[in-house]
Amino acid sequence: MAVKDRDRFSTATRIRLLGEQTAARVYRSQTRRQARRSRLTGRAALLALVMCTLIVALAYPMREYVSQQAEIDDLQREQQQARQRVERLRDQKARWQDDAYAEQQIRQRLHYVMPGETGFIVVDPHAARQSHAVLGTADRPWYANVWDGVDKSDASAR
Repeated sequence: MAVKDRDRFSTATRIRLLGEQTAARVYRSQTRRQARRSRLTGRAALLALVMCTLIVALAYPMREYVSQQAEIDDLQREQQQARQRVERLRDQKARWQDDAYAEQQIRQRLHYVMPGETGFIVVDPHAARQSHAVLGTADRPWYANVWDGVDKSDASAR
């Protein structure tokens, strides 16, 4: 027994036992990691596959939903604008049904006067020059362009 006890306490025996224990620990940890890794990798791959499938399956319907909601908003805005325009036109029609309003507009726009009244139109020479300068030749009526040509030729003759 003395040989066994001596062998047990020898440095070489202790190093060998320590190496075996360390190898057993490393082997156990590697098998655990491999078991965990393989188990998690399969689950992770399945989860990733399911998530990708859901994303692909829901991408087109969500895009269509968003575009349809934008189109609905545009149509509602157009409908509101059309309603407002109809209201303005109804108000204008109601105003034209009133004889006093119609008479006022006829006098103002067409320069009509009632029998016995004298109509005057005051022409401001500065306003005429400004209106001719502001409007281009294409924007004015043809007779205004002819008259301007006559004025220019008359002014150059002086």
